[in-house]
Amino acid sequence: MSQSGHQSARRGLARVVPGDSTPGRIEAVMFDMDGLLVDSEPLWYLAESTVMARLGGTWTPADQHALVGGSMPSTVSYLLARASRPAEPGTVARWLLEEMVALVRTRPLPTLPGVLSLLAEARAAGLPHALVTSSEPAVVDAILGRLDIRFDVVVCAADVMQAKPDPESYRLAVAKLGADPRGCIALEDSPNGVAAAEAAGLRVIAVPSVVPVPERPGRVVLPTLAGVTLTRLEQLAGLAA
Repeated sequence: MSQSGHQSARRGLARVVPGDSTPGRIEAVMFDMDGLLVDSEPLWYLAESTVMARLGGTWTPADQHALVGGSMPSTVSYLLARASRPAEPGTVARWLLEEMVALVRTRPLPTLPGVLSLLAEARAAGLPHALVTSSEPAVVDAILGRLDIRFDVVVCAADVMQAKPDPESYRLAVAKLGADPRGCIALEDSPNGVAAAEAAGLRVIAVPSVVPVPERPGRVVLPTLAGVTLTRLEQLAGLAA
């Protein structure tokens, strides 16, 4: 899922050499997927509800909120803890993946406001960009295939030992891009994702989806990415000269 051949000139930004994190320089932009790139949380709710019904239980929005930004193992454990019928964890994971992939392929999958234009601007500027998600490869492939978009680097659940809020996924993405985390911006929608990116040393812009992200000093929280450009990201992240 990688692209090569970055342009050497970046429109509206200073040219960046990896490892140079001087002010006014963005080295890379990292995008979360569910809830940031695409409005997939309603599909996850449907998939989880369907699997929970097979397990003899009920599912509520509060249950979904408890899992936003989490991993497949944590979701499966949560489902089984509320089940009235026994099932193997691997079977539950398979059910959930099959349901989610089917929904991604057949139901509306809107992108969130501003994210595609920001991604296109990064691509046109030759700015390295990565997708960093806790979703499994089958879901990532289905969503990116549906949108017909690519990233320089994709890091998903299969690439790491620890899911968000552990910083492993962001550290791996930064390493693959050969960047300095202090010059990288992460765009996240969940508390788990924000915690992971902050722990990895990235500048974080939070755009909450279904779960609030608390504001605190040094953390930028936006209602939407609509109208946000790379230049504006620089300013928000404190990287502008």
